[in-house]
Amino acid sequence: MNLLHLAQLAATVAEDKKAHSVTILDIRGLSVFADYFVVCHGNSQTQVQAIVTGIKEKMNEEGIPIRGVEGFQDARWVLVDLGDVVVHVFHRDERDFYDLERLWGDAPKIDLAQ
Repeated sequence: MNLLHLAQLAATVAEDKKAHSVTILDIRGLSVFADYFVVCHGNSQTQVQAIVTGIKEKMNEEGIPIRGVEGFQDARWVLVDLGDVVVHVFHRDERDFYDLERLWGDAPKIDLAQ
């Protein structure tokens, strides 16, 4: 599976779990540690954890290794490391505060269904 399809798969799973404002940022050429960010948020800690659990389950089904998950317990900003695709699942308040889309404003946004 190529990296764009991996990012789109993670984004689709997030949408299936009712994540809000799911965005894929193409950070190739802007970063050395990843090619794509998937950014989304949930409105509660329970929803954030459900989104992350859904992504982990789908990756396991597809045989895609997860390098790490950080922040799951607090569920305020959870990072799922899929290698060159990094998924950021925020609680709504933290997403507004950190505003990754503004910080990575030079990164093109990718359509989920490309």
